[in-house]
Amino acid sequence: MVTGASRGIGRTVAWRLAAAGARVLVNFLHNTAAAEETVRAILGNGGHAELAQFDVADAETAERAIADLLKRFGRCDILVNNAGMTVDTLLLRLKSRDWDRVMEVNLRGTFNCTKAVLRAMVRARYGRIVNMTSVIGAMGNAGQAAYAAAKAGIVGFTKAMAREVAARNITVNAVAPGLIQTEMTARLPESVQSEYVKLIPVGRLGTPEEVADAVTFLTRPESGYITGQVIGVNGGLYM
Repeated sequence: MVTGASRGIGRTVAWRLAAAGARVLVNFLHNTAAAEETVRAILGNGGHAELAQFDVADAETAERAIADLLKRFGRCDILVNNAGMTVDTLLLRLKSRDWDRVMEVNLRGTFNCTKAVLRAMVRARYGRIVNMTSVIGAMGNAGQAAYAAAKAGIVGFTKAMAREVAARNITVNAVAPGLIQTEMTARLPESVQSEYVKLIPVGRLGTPEEVADAVTFLTRPESGYITGQVIGVNGGLYM
């Protein structure tokens, strides 16, 4: 299962996992057309995928939806907690409801989905969980207090969970993208993008494929001795 897989990094992760042989559940909330496009792309490449529409931030909804999926498929080997959102503004202008929503989607959503699949992974004595954090969770960024706090929380959650379930052959890691070529960065003026690129030692933005490749590696059986780690995919922006 890949949450928030209708577009951006989540879509590319779903595509890469399907190409590697996984049967992928494409989670989304609102953008049905984009999610269906993700599934069509996977099917067109000879992979297996289907839609899983539910709100990761709603504990009861997420638990019920994942329980239904587990009944159908019997197990969940891989969970990628990718769903996320941000409300960018200075703290003095940030509304409490916006702070809460960023926490609900990014941090509580990761908790909800992990808890919902964990019992099945424990029974199977196998699992790969990859949580999407961000370089912002480590280095901070003005105007992104809520997002930075949520993503930093995911790092702590990842490390705690890794300790809890390691003996059951379940690994829990995080991937922390830097500045990646997505719809969000594409909306930035070219002058702003150029200023950001100056801060990146490799001299360019990253691609969703580069993030997805890191995620895919962490989901493979061969990565079983890697757990509790945060893998930065940021071109050296933060070391």
